Amino acid sequence: MGVVMSVEEVVGSLESGMTIGIGGWGSRRKPMALVRAIHRSALTDLTIVSYGGPDVGLLCAAGKVRRVVAPFVTLDSIALEPHFRAARQRGSVEFTEYDEGMFMFGLLAAAHRLPFLPTRAGLGSDVMRVNPGLRTVRSPYEDQEELVAVPALTMDVALVHMDVADTRGNGRYLGPDPYMDDLFAKAAGRCFVSCERMVRPGELDGPPQTLLVSRMHVTGVVETPGGGHFTDCGEGRDEAFQRHYAASAADPEAWAAFADRFLSGDEAAYQEAVQQWREEEGR
Repeated sequence: MGVVMSVEEVVGSLESGMTIGIGGWGSRRKPMALVRAIHRSALTDLTIVSYGGPDVGLLCAAGKVRRVVAPFVTLDSIALEPHFRAARQRGSVEFTEYDEGMFMFGLLAAAHRLPFLPTRAGLGSDVMRVNPGLRTVRSPYEDQEELVAVPALTMDVALVHMDVADTRGNGRYLGPDPYMDDLFAKAAGRCFVSCERMVRPGELDGPPQTLLVSRMHVTGVVETPGGGHFTDCGEGRDEAFQRHYAASAADPEAWAAFADRFLSGDEAAYQEAVQQWREEEGR
């Protein structure tokens, strides 16, 4: 059963060299308050498992990442995450790229504590060429079909962001898609949930199918209003700020100014700086 924690307590429980799964999808419902806290921490040499977006990019920009396992790293409305692209061009980050379906099967295998799961996804594609360590298995039944054996995406820790959670760690999403956050929670050794709003047990109103994350898989839960910014958390992505982020990433001096303004303080300082920026931009 989860316990109520602070952002600093969650990140303080992590260690360098860990494999960390981050929920959400591209630039949608990412636990950015926790990612920003990792950005300003001393953690390093991380393996990040993610349907990647600015979570991956921001940690690459800070030199926290050794390896990324993902089917993509995108800002959705901006095709390629700029910091991740730069890290790959420099050769500073290893990358294991899977098909989206293969990635899901890897999460499923880890969630069910299996070494791998078979799938047709990836057969006949360059996924097998760029991942020479992947193996195939043959069906033991009459069809004798050859399938990709996708290894379990085991993780030390998963970080997911919910729209609403209760103090026990149950999490509900309010947007159009659950993404794979429940699989991240089940696949990791520990899971921490951040949420836009925290309520007492029994107050998670809404359709039962939107109750995505169960407290039985949650180690800790933290309330972070605006903690998903600038990604889409049900009310639309902050496209203007995302464009500002991407434009700043293209120039070292501009990025240094961005980081000094938005990333040098704690989460409260970030939210205040964003509000000031909006006022300056007339938004």
